[in-house]
Formats: sequence, structure tokens, C-alpha cells
Amino acid sequence: MIKRLAHVCIGATDLAETERFYRDMLGMEKAFDFFRAGLQIGFYLKAGESTFIEVFAANAQPEIVCPLIKHFCLEVEDLDAICEALQSKGVDVSARKLGGDGAWQAWITDPSGVRIELMQYSEDSSQFSGRPVNLDA
Repeated sequence: MIKRLAHVCIGATDLAETERFYRDMLGMEKAFDFFRAGLQIGFYLKAGESTFIEVFAANAQPEIVCPLIKHFCLEVEDLDAICEALQSKGVDVSARKLGGDGAWQAWITDPSGVRIELMQYSEDSSQFSGRPVNLDA
């Protein structure tokens, strides 16, 4: 049986800049590096408990026409506080809004163009209640 999502793998057009963004802007801790022929080609980031983000250097510029993975989401405890902290570091953060699922959300983009949703669940969130979300409203 499935236990949990273990990791999400993303590409990076600039490995050092991507590491700086996740470490210095989001406060994530690097778990370990990947090396090939003595060169760093990627790394793992801790995303809470036993969940990780795996990052590998991209061999080509991304073509983001119709990606199959649209974004990944990081659960946060205090959305207002993290948005304020990121903005103070110069990160462009979208306006905070309540999603149709009853969870608060804001959006950022990493240096390679990967979209990241920051989410703070509420007691009313569909993720806990199972309430269906009508996206037509």
C-alpha cells in the first residue's frame, strides 16, 4: 500500500541559484548531493518529515507549453508569515486567497520557472472534510 509521497523531482537551469532559492528563501535544508564524474549534478531537499524535493541540473532549457506536472504544493503553518518573509527577501509572492477547497494559498516561482503553491489548511478544507469542490462557482 502507498504510505505517502516520498519526493518530487524537478529540473534546474542553474543548480546553484536553485539551491540558494530553496535553502535561503524557503529555509529548506539540503539532505544530500548527487555527483557524477566528480561534478555535482543534483541534490535532495528536506520538505518535512520524510518528504523531499529532488533537484537535477537540466540539460536543456525547459519548454513549458503544456506540462504534465503543473506545480507542487508546500504545506505551511502560517501563510501570512511565510509570504511576508519571502517578500522581504525579494521573492515575488501572489496575493493570498482562499481556494475552492477551503484552504488558503499563495504562489511563488523558483529560478527555473517551477510553480510552487504555498498552502495553509483550514478546519473547513476539503482535504480533511472530503467536501467536493465545485470549480464552476
